[in-house]
Amino acid sequence: MSIQVKNVFKYYGEQAALGGVSFDISSGEIVGFLGPNGAGKSTMMKIITCFIPMSAGEVKVCGLDVEEHAIEVKKKVGYLPENNPLYLDMYVKEYLHFVAGIYKLKNKKERVAEMIKLVGLEKEQNKKIGALSKGYRQRVGLAQAIIHDPEVLILDEPTSGLDPNQLVEIRQVIQNIGKTKTVMLSTHIMQEVEAICDRVIIIKDGIIVADDKTDQMQHIKVVEKKIIFVEFDQEVSRSQLKKIKGAQDIKNIEGNQWLIEAKGDIRADIAKYAQQNNLLTLTMRLEEKSMEEVFKELTNN
Repeated sequence: MSIQVKNVFKYYGEQAALGGVSFDISSGEIVGFLGPNGAGKSTMMKIITCFIPMSAGEVKVCGLDVEEHAIEVKKKVGYLPENNPLYLDMYVKEYLHFVAGIYKLKNKKERVAEMIKLVGLEKEQNKKIGALSKGYRQRVGLAQAIIHDPEVLILDEPTSGLDPNQLVEIRQVIQNIGKTKTVMLSTHIMQEVEAICDRVIIIKDGIIVADDKTDQMQHIKVVEKKIIFVEFDQEVSRSQLKKIKGAQDIKNIEGNQWLIEAKGDIRADIAKYAQQNNLLTLTMRLEEKSMEEVFKELTNN
């Protein structure tokens, strides 16, 4: 396991930011770490990267305890914090040479050039960081996080401030990195999670509320709510459809197409209703929940 987290607690005074968090992340996994603001995401990431101590529990990175071997752990981890602290008066290339020097890289010049190309900073490399847009500053932050070729990459909101074109480019970079490294990233963009993450961990109020493969998250049963899409062959009113047993919320999409919400799967009841009222169901299917819907169900009170 690249990351092992066992029963971790973190208190700020009397307030618990983490309340017994446990999970493992294997080598080569790209894991989305999700949760509402204040859920404990950044706190957990800072503990893994040795920026802050935990109050109780155990965390290991590549088999090394983060408290006993903090320096060795930092050599194996690349970290892009949420606020992406950079030296704004330094030039892009100068800053990356500076970071490479901190890690005592022998091939500094070649590695800096490689990072600049990898994250798409060729045209900006001779500019001061303070003159860059937020999106390009994120690229600089990503470059410094991976310049020492870490085994584990921790990214806190890595695509914040990027335009749609930049989003696609940085997602591709993260996916390529994830082929050989362990990547843990937090984000509020659900499409990003679905696009690049193998697995999703959702945290709420310092507690893990879901942990599963990305393509299995839609099957998590938070509430027994089903949404059925149905298209009839002729016009029917909402008041008529309310007569269907189990139907709770009914929305017209377009023409004779409807979304019917129910506590359970009522497709048999819909078919029975259609038969009794001389209606033909041209299409009927159970709608799968999106990542955004699962997230809302798990994190809303």
